[in-house]
Amino acid sequence: MQIRDQISAEVAKVVVGAEMSVHHLLVAVLVGGHVLLEGVPGTAKTLLVRTFARTLGLPFRRVQFTPDMMPSDLTGNMVLRDGDLEFRPGPVFTNVLLADEVNRTPPKTQSALLEVMEERTVTVEGTTHELAWPFFTAATQNPIEYEGTYPLPEAQLDRFLFRLDIGYPDEEAERRMLWLHHQGLDPTDLDTSGVTQAVTLEQLVACAQAARNVTVSAEVAEYLLQVVRRTRQSPMIQLGASPRAAAALMKAAKASAYLEARDYVTPDDVAALTHPVLRHRLVLRPEAELDGYRTDDVVTSVVQSVPVPR
Repeated sequence: MQIRDQISAEVAKVVVGAEMSVHHLLVAVLVGGHVLLEGVPGTAKTLLVRTFARTLGLPFRRVQFTPDMMPSDLTGNMVLRDGDLEFRPGPVFTNVLLADEVNRTPPKTQSALLEVMEERTVTVEGTTHELAWPFFTAATQNPIEYEGTYPLPEAQLDRFLFRLDIGYPDEEAERRMLWLHHQGLDPTDLDTSGVTQAVTLEQLVACAQAARNVTVSAEVAEYLLQVVRRTRQSPMIQLGASPRAAAALMKAAKASAYLEARDYVTPDDVAALTHPVLRHRLVLRPEAELDGYRTDDVVTSVVQSVPVPR
């Protein structure tokens, strides 16, 4: 798909080796989903989202989550101006919101953000304010640092379409990254990076509509359903994937197929998205965790156990 390739090419001017992450981010935007980026510090999670937003040409806001943050710091509040109360919008009134270190703020503020993600509206003093389309949230968290954090509960994790594990780049990608820095790349200043807008809002709207019209055969839909249902039957799983997970996997597979220039979904489209869609929606049994299993291991075994339709 030309649009995806153009966006990837622009992102690659700053973030090397992020083609698959860009694919997932674009899928999320097209289906109205949100993404949780998990990775150790220094793996360019924030830079990836900032650069991606610039390629879309959409307004972008970054919020650094802290333990003293209140819900109104995100959604906005009423202020007195010239003797009258008026609503002052918070940073959620944008198109691309980066919630940096979302697990560092208390549950009340996390819930306020996730409610906005789900409803795409903000209600203050009885008045409802709608957010513009697209409204896309990318939240980041550090998987190895737990002191002073408030881990997202399962019900809130389920609101994210994808959880992407941002690991270390491979050797060649890291070599190219170092060369970019040697040539003078300043990751804090995208204005000098040469990254430009690669898609218009009208094109995004058209792509989102086309993705909704992608065909899913009865056989592929049954394959997807059995993958999701078998997560609930695994002896290693305490809590399996929800019906919302099945719907999310269906929407994501359609958008992914569209970005691959197809008007139909294949079993491979479904299988390729099972890990980012399901990994954060499963809860392992304590004994499985003690044995060193991860939710990715369960997803892999489940996908391998379901017959692939021809």
